Amino acid sequence: MSAQVTGEEIRKVLLEVVDEYSKRGSGYCQTNPILTQAAQRLGIRHNEDLEQALLTAWHDQFREGHLAWGLNLGNPDPPFCHVTEKGRETLRNMSRDPANPDGYMAHLQKKTTLNEVASSYISEAVKTYNSNCFKAAAVMVGCAAESLTLELREKLVEKMTKLGRRIPRQLQDWRIRTVIEALRSELDSNKAKMDLKLREAFEAYWPAFTQQIRAVRNEAGHPISVDPMDDSRVHASLLIFPELAVLSKELRDWIGSTYA
Repeated sequence: MSAQVTGEEIRKVLLEVVDEYSKRGSGYCQTNPILTQAAQRLGIRHNEDLEQALLTAWHDQFREGHLAWGLNLGNPDPPFCHVTEKGRETLRNMSRDPANPDGYMAHLQKKTTLNEVASSYISEAVKTYNSNCFKAAAVMVGCAAESLTLELREKLVEKMTKLGRRIPRQLQDWRIRTVIEALRSELDSNKAKMDLKLREAFEAYWPAFTQQIRAVRNEAGHPISVDPMDDSRVHASLLIFPELAVLSKELRDWIGSTYA
């Protein structure tokens, strides 16, 4: 693939064209016009490798459930297609929605830096989400969030050790729930020392980890039901994760510079 045209750009432009054509009217949502317009905007006509990359991105939209074939019962087959409810949701949040893996990861990387473990798990979470493996995606998001929590715990224990403070037994527990509660208790008792922005972020996003991401992760990770996981709940976890990642980084920085 050309260094000038990335997979992220191909997907982004394709989604933009789909959005525009679907708004013109259902009859405009057809294979050839959409692909031709996308190729022209990308400047990839007559470059077979990049044209095939565009075709792959196009077929991904159907595989991932954003597009479906057919216009109506009178025109149920290709080249006509329509945007699904999942696709409409993606188009509303196109640039950084989890349904756009490249855009989501680029957005996340712009906001903060993840440790290798968290990065590995959240990358796999986005892939499994777009393969409609929602239980697996829920577990992967939960693992990524837990990695951030353990990283934060290590930073706090390191600082408390330097200060000669007693390390609470719960903070060193092997159970992640116990660690989360110990972290919350210690940070909550010191939040008056945080600046307003950090304090508000802590109050807003820390509960999201325990009440949203961990709840969905636990539901998916405990094999007590064959019922499918609601994709909207996994979607919500993925949307929350970048804010949790930013908060984790800001708390580690605060611990290193201010916590006493």
